[in-house]
Amino acid sequence: MDRVWKDAPGRRRLRWSAAVALVAACACGARPLWAQRPAGDTTGARTDSVAAHVHGDTLETPRYSLPAITITASRTQRQTPGSTTQVSAELVQRTLATSTNAWDLLRQAAGLEVHEQGQGPGFASDASVRGFSSDHSTDMALWVDGVPINEPVNGHAEGYDDWSLLFPQAIQDLEVIKGPTSALFGNFAMAGVVNVRTLERLHGTEWWLSGGSWGRREVALLTGLDRPATGAVLGLRGQQEDGWRPHSGWSLFDGYGRWVRDLSLATSIDLGADVYASGWDSPGFLTEAQFSNGQFDAVQNPTDLGWKRRAQERASIRVLLGSSLLWRTTLYATQGRWTLFLTTPPEGGLTEGSGSQTEERDARWGAGLTSALTWHLPRTEITVGTQNRAESADYQNWLDTARRRDSANVLVSARQLSGSLFLESVSDVGRHLRLSAGGRWDVLDNRSRPLGQADALSATRGILSPKLGALLHLPRLASLYASVARGFRQPDGVITEPGLPFITEWAYETGVKLDAPRAQATLSLFRMDVSNEQTFDPITLRSTSGGASRRKGVELEATLQPTDFASLATDWTLNDARYLAFVTAAADTLAGAPIFNTAKYIGSVSLDLAPPGAAWSLRLAGNVVGPYTPFDEPGVTLRAYGLLHLSGGVVVRGARLELGLRNLLDRRYPELRAGGFVSPGQPRALYLTLSRRAPR
Repeated sequence: MDRVWKDAPGRRRLRWSAAVALVAACACGARPLWAQRPAGDTTGARTDSVAAHVHGDTLETPRYSLPAITITASRTQRQTPGSTTQVSAELVQRTLATSTNAWDLLRQAAGLEVHEQGQGPGFASDASVRGFSSDHSTDMALWVDGVPINEPVNGHAEGYDDWSLLFPQAIQDLEVIKGPTSALFGNFAMAGVVNVRTLERLHGTEWWLSGGSWGRREVALLTGLDRPATGAVLGLRGQQEDGWRPHSGWSLFDGYGRWVRDLSLATSIDLGADVYASGWDSPGFLTEAQFSNGQFDAVQNPTDLGWKRRAQERASIRVLLGSSLLWRTTLYATQGRWTLFLTTPPEGGLTEGSGSQTEERDARWGAGLTSALTWHLPRTEITVGTQNRAESADYQNWLDTARRRDSANVLVSARQLSGSLFLESVSDVGRHLRLSAGGRWDVLDNRSRPLGQADALSATRGILSPKLGALLHLPRLASLYASVARGFRQPDGVITEPGLPFITEWAYETGVKLDAPRAQATLSLFRMDVSNEQTFDPITLRSTSGGASRRKGVELEATLQPTDFASLATDWTLNDARYLAFVTAAADTLAGAPIFNTAKYIGSVSLDLAPPGAAWSLRLAGNVVGPYTPFDEPGVTLRAYGLLHLSGGVVVRGARLELGLRNLLDRRYPELRAGGFVSPGQPRALYLTLSRRAPR
């Protein structure tokens, strides 16, 4: 019988003859390129038990296994000079019982600061890491299986980051990379990166049936294939909710497919596709008085609504070119269309904020490529590659009355061509010091043509982003690390003014990583200096540019497993985020003032109880948001608030029945506040889920 070994749970990859070649290469002193963490390994991930990373006397020698087929989907290793939060599939499944959408899922599972916009799926909410207030999550890059989700040349918000594409039941794992430390990611990765990896194989069929408060109902189905050389997953999901406020119902439908095939011992391909469609009614924003008095039944305009469609397709190939050289390439295409009718408060916005109903329409397509070569030398790994992307968008912004057009604000066609070269290198200097060095050179060419004008506006800009880091391994218990990196993003408004300068940052970080048999922790100090700062009011859609800001703070992430059946996880960020020099459109000087919509501290704590071999489990989790200054309200500080969630499940005849209570204490809180207007948070809600999962 041929022997096999696995590069992911349940996946047989290399027969005895190839294993002999592997041993021979090691004997010659060349550590093969595929001596990396396997794609399906969850070492270092936040789960219900402490991760299995073992801190030895010297730097960890990676396992001999093939890396991910798609380079930008590769998992960040624990012993790298940076801070990363890993979230396992198991934790995602546990959090689904008490989360309302993708943003709430990441808030509870990864400890992100989130301010939901109060619209439906397809209307991006605000996620924040380390004090980037992130209008529509534009300061954070989202990648799914090697495909970037942020939308360039978007008239609503540059880098509009729609997380509704995520199919939670199909997530293998995900990670949140803090700061612009990775050379694999460029535009929009100032706060960091949410990197999502989905299932590539499944043995059998899984299903979920869910219902709950506010008319919530959901059905999801995954089925797949798991053979020695072939894996596949196909998924469908539908969600509907009547909404907890009047005129706030919504629906969402997802489709997901992935197929992987080993063409030979040296060549593998990976094909994938994602599609979703959504629609929603919008209740609008409340005044501060309405929120304080609990008048949640107020509706701004009963004709406000929206819908969105998005699809993406991907093809990846991985080719081993010898014992120390690997080539990986990913091609992708995206398509999207959305329509929005929204009445915003009269706050003097340029295209919204007039008090009138605004109609927005966006139709776009895009295509891109990432290709890289990786050399693995005895104590060094070097990756060089290129990323190229084209995006075309037609954007319309009208002033309406009850969805009837009165006048045009913005009618424009735009496109962006971007190209980059990137370099990443990691070298072990002796047995205890690891150095990383690299960077990116990005060039972006923007072209804008207003409707009816013969001449187009255009501009081309380039930017260099160096990345440096070092990790010192201390025997048995801890590692010390430090890093410095530059990040950037395009500002809002480039769809009509292509020559606007980049928003840039220099990010500095140092910290310690502790690894004990039943505990794991990372304590870090960070500072981020931002030039050409831009603030954006998500209610009026008015932006102001041209200042400088600074964010500095302390971050702690820890997991403790005192017994075999209990685990405790926590994640806290204390942040002093302030404008250094900034004048708003209303002539307010903000030098020294707190950055809008950035909490002084945020935190998450969870306790999981799951006795080995028992049919039941219990999870108690909470999120805390500290005091912060709302958008366009200098001098105002909102009080801190916390949310508590409780869920538990039991397995009966192979099916799992789970009950979840979100906002257990029924806390009244503002999801978002700007200019005196509020998007209120959801009251206590109960969800019941029946599911059956296949072994993974």
